[in-house]
Amino acid sequence: MSKFSMMLPIAALATLAASPVEAGRATPTAKPVAAKVSPKRAANNVAAATPEVSMVAPAAVAADPANKLILDLSNGGHVVVQLRPDVAPASVRRIQALTQQHFYDGLKFHRVIPGFMAQGGDPKGDGSGGSPLPDLKAEFNDLPHLRGSVAMARAESNDSANSQFYIMFAPKVSLDHKYTVVGRVIEGMTGVDGIAQGEPPAAPTTIVHATLGGPVAVAEVLGAR
Repeated sequence: MSKFSMMLPIAALATLAASPVEAGRATPTAKPVAAKVSPKRAANNVAAATPEVSMVAPAAVAADPANKLILDLSNGGHVVVQLRPDVAPASVRRIQALTQQHFYDGLKFHRVIPGFMAQGGDPKGDGSGGSPLPDLKAEFNDLPHLRGSVAMARAESNDSANSQFYIMFAPKVSLDHKYTVVGRVIEGMTGVDGIAQGEPPAAPTTIVHATLGGPVAVAEVLGAR
């Protein structure tokens, strides 16, 4: 896989697409024995699985209009994403900077898997491209992959995200802490659901125009370079 191939790892796709038998090929063939877990321990396990970062953006983050990414799609969708610079500052600054440069305008969702995710943000339109800016360091965080979550696509290297991102159609916890989640759709998920499917789609849905809800501080934009 080339450095600029922003497709999700093959293992992640195999787990999604394979039948239960194929997905479990590497597991022991013996029938698993259910472990007995005390109610107290079960409660502790639930607490441990709870994300340390709230899915609700802090008041200051939500109040800043620059932290709203607005995508007007060719299918008529009007999608608003609440960006989370409090957990992925460099990645959010990158998206904000590219949006202000109109980088995303006209780009298509080139890889759309039903029940999984829609991936876009590649100027080449085949998953192998990115912006002229350097690749980003990973900012893996506790925001989970839920329906509407938005995260940075990358190649095999953790530090290879650049401009591509994907929007989740459904939860996929196996991706948590392996990709940088940068926000979540708070409006217009119907438009996301209507993105043309395929790898690539026969008639791809495009981002007609990407904007921010307000201007970004100059210092923050320069920090994204």
